[in-house]
Amino acid sequence: MKSHYCLITGASQGLGKAISFELAMRKWNLILVALPNSGLENLANYIKKAYKVSVVYIAADLSSRSGSELVVDFINQNQLNLKFLVNNAGVLSRGLFKDQNVDYYMNQINVNVLAPTYLSRELLPNLKLNAPSGILNVSSMASFFPLPLKQVYCGTKSYLSTFSRSLRIELKKEEVTVSLLCPGSINTTTRICLQNRSLGWLDRKSVLNPEKVSKLAVEGMLRGKEIITPGFINKLFLVLDKILPKWLKNMLIMKELNHLQNIGKFINDEKQKIQLKNI
Repeated sequence: MKSHYCLITGASQGLGKAISFELAMRKWNLILVALPNSGLENLANYIKKAYKVSVVYIAADLSSRSGSELVVDFINQNQLNLKFLVNNAGVLSRGLFKDQNVDYYMNQINVNVLAPTYLSRELLPNLKLNAPSGILNVSSMASFFPLPLKQVYCGTKSYLSTFSRSLRIELKKEEVTVSLLCPGSINTTTRICLQNRSLGWLDRKSVLNPEKVSKLAVEGMLRGKEIITPGFINKLFLVLDKILPKWLKNMLIMKELNHLQNIGKFINDEKQKIQLKNI
């Protein structure tokens, strides 16, 4: 009997780590992919011991094509049977377009766009051999809206959303489902938690923890659901986007821009408070 694996990129922290635990609890064998020196070996050993599943790990930097090639070569050389591919790794950004270094944007596009495209294409034959199987692409609510200060991030996630919906139709007869996860803000790193604290009342209500999102994501992926949007408030945002007039949406976006420009100051103030407490 074949041993099947689920591959998760960006598995060492945040949502990727939570998805890894959720799959392990359901007794799925795992292939964990994350940056070198990210604690991946310790995580793999812990999951293996705690959940009694097979776990292999690949330290790879997906901001370069060689990193994606390393992942594919490892799977092929070790003849691992892939049941699900979770393209979770992503690079966030927030700030005025002119203020960020162009190399940062290139890395962001490589991780958010090129890596999931490459992995989906090169691992597709493996997924077909183990069908019914599936791909879960982690996009964002940002893929649906033009958000100032997140312009490149929104663009990469919009690509991933369109790519996923198109590929899903193409692979329907192959019994390889393509699911799209579109979460809003998730409390992962300390910096993101601070940013989420500065959101407006309704936006704060939409923030979820990675454990809840991972449970909904895995359930949706296993059912072959097309679009997974965790949280009632996030679903409400999508409905409002369809019914609100464009002038009102533009006004709200400009208001959000002014609000976001104050977040950096808020975060710096909070960091200074934390540093003072530790003195």
